[in-house]
Amino acid sequence: MNEKQSRYENDPIPATGAWQVGDAVGNRMFFEMEPKKVLALEGGGSLRGATVAYEAWGTLNAEASNAILLCHALTGDSHVIGSSGSGHPSEGWWEPLVGPGKTFDTDRFFIVCANVLGGCQGTTGPSSINPETDKPYGSAFPVVTIRDTVRSQALLADHLEIDKWLAVVGGSVGGMQVLEWALMFPQRVGAIATLASAYSASPLQIGWSQVGRLAIALDPKWRGGNYYHADDGDGPHQGLMLARRIAHLHYRSDASLSDKFARSWVDPLYLFEPWDRFQVESYLDYQGQKLARRFDANSYILLNKAMDLFDVTRGRGRLKMALQRIKCPTLVASITSDMLYPPRQQEELRDGLQEAGVDVSYHVIDSDHGHDAFLVEYEQVEAFLRPFIDKIS
Repeated sequence: MNEKQSRYENDPIPATGAWQVGDAVGNRMFFEMEPKKVLALEGGGSLRGATVAYEAWGTLNAEASNAILLCHALTGDSHVIGSSGSGHPSEGWWEPLVGPGKTFDTDRFFIVCANVLGGCQGTTGPSSINPETDKPYGSAFPVVTIRDTVRSQALLADHLEIDKWLAVVGGSVGGMQVLEWALMFPQRVGAIATLASAYSASPLQIGWSQVGRLAIALDPKWRGGNYYHADDGDGPHQGLMLARRIAHLHYRSDASLSDKFARSWVDPLYLFEPWDRFQVESYLDYQGQKLARRFDANSYILLNKAMDLFDVTRGRGRLKMALQRIKCPTLVASITSDMLYPPRQQEELRDGLQEAGVDVSYHVIDSDHGHDAFLVEYEQVEAFLRPFIDKIS
């Protein structure tokens, strides 16, 4: 690799960006299962003494009837609001929507967000210590599914003495968790809102996921998933950065990238050097490095696979039969420019819910920001989420 390809790396990147015991806790809290308690997984594996890291805002009322669960996207975590630093590698991902007087009003509601099972920000995942070996799980960590994550969240709800969520809300992979909550625990959910998601992964989405996983697996420094002993700069960050570049291209849209960068350049392209960069290439380099410093390559592979495995009909018959399990008001939202989870998927979900007799409302975010618009277009999201939350409360 020549100097131009690597010059954006000013400091060696750690082998993993995972939060680890001994790091600053920040606003995290931890629900630790009993050491002997075994969490059985859908794919046949199991985890003993698992931990769920979470954050919470507001106050749970005496009846425990004002709790709302927010579910994060693929590389997100429990840090919904708050600044970066002090244990949190990035700023809150829904800051404008959560707080006093906001859509998720912390003067009225008790808001919870948990890091997903298999993640890397405090919940048990591949970078966690395996109690059987006293070393990081690495390649020994079992495959997990969205249903496994929801089961871990249900155990967290038990720990918090929340019998029923007022609402469960999330986008993208978070939207998958939302659907599984209503399907697995219909008696424990008062309402759901799923944004920019689907009832199952499409072949195109699975294909994109495979490309991202291979980018990591083909990095020699991935070492088959056992790289946690590696020195800074000697981990699989090149593979993870490449996976992030690939993903970021379909998180955005042609219009948003054109508006932001056009054909502007960083290097003197008139010299026609093979690694001189356009501005968009520099942007992708930055996004790759940023993720590698706060995420874990094994978690990326694992959670990426969980997305691919997601299918609400698995073991539940046809779509109508599966969706008839949902007994609560449901909101579905699309993004006009979403290339990864295009509007047709949310329309199919809406139609399936209507056929199943579910009380469903449908909304469209009109944006050029692509799949990430639910994290950007706060005013549009608030315009349909606030009335929905107000109605059910």
